[in-house]
Amino acid sequence: MVDSFGPVMPMPDAHPGPGAEEELRERRKEPIRVLVVDDHALFRRGLEIVLAQEEDIQVVGEAADGAEAVDKAADLLPDIVLMDVRMPKRGGIEACTSIKEVAPSAKIIMLTISDEEADLYDAIKAGATGYLLKEISTDEVSTAIRAVADGQSQISPSMAAKLLTEFKSMIQRTDESKLVPAPKLTDRELEVLKLVATGMNNRDIAKELFISENTVKNHVRNILEKLQLHSRMEAVVYAMREKILEIR
Repeated sequence: MVDSFGPVMPMPDAHPGPGAEEELRERRKEPIRVLVVDDHALFRRGLEIVLAQEEDIQVVGEAADGAEAVDKAADLLPDIVLMDVRMPKRGGIEACTSIKEVAPSAKIIMLTISDEEADLYDAIKAGATGYLLKEISTDEVSTAIRAVADGQSQISPSMAAKLLTEFKSMIQRTDESKLVPAPKLTDRELEVLKLVATGMNNRDIAKELFISENTVKNHVRNILEKLQLHSRMEAVVYAMREKILEIR
C-alpha cells in the first residue's frame, strides 16, 4: 500500500491556516467524488479501503488504465482523478488531456512511483494539479485530495526540491549566458522545440514531422547542447523567455 514518508508540499498555493481544512470541510455539502486509476488491483483496493474511512471523500469508481479512466471520467464526472503515471494501453499523462476534455471540472492528481522530472513536467503540461509519490502516508493522500478539491496544487517534497534546484541552476546559467550571444537554432530544431513545448514525446514528434525517432532524439540533444541546457523542461523555459515560442 502507501508507506509513510515526508509531508506533501502545496505548490504554488499557500497552505491553509490552522482550522482552515476543517472549515472548508464543513462548507462542503457533498463528499469529494474520487476516481481511482491504477493498473494494480491490490493498490486500487487499498486506496479504496483507506479513503472509505473519510466521511467527506467518496470513491465513485476505479479504472485499470488511462483508456478506461477517460471512459469512467466521462460517465462519472468525478471531482478528483487519482491516477498512476505508467500503465498499460494508455498511460496516465496521455490520459490527462482527454479527461480534461470529457470532464473539465475534474482535477487530476498523479500518484506514482516515478520521480522523473520529465514525468512531473509532462503531467503538469497535460493538466494535472498534483504530483505525489506513492511513498507518502495514507493520511497525506486524503489531505492532498481535499487540498486539490479546494483549489490548491500539491507536489511531493522530493519533486519540489528537484524543481527548485533546477530553476536555481537555470537562473544562474541565464545570468552567465547574458554575456554571450544566444546560439542560433536551425529551422528544424525550432520545429522540434515547439513540439516539445506542447508536451509531445519523441515518437509523436517523429510522426508529426515525418522523420525517424532517432532523428528527433538527435535534434533534442543538439538543442540542449547548443543552449547549454540539461533537460527538455529547461529548453522550453528558455524558448519562452527568449520569445522563440509562447505557450498559452
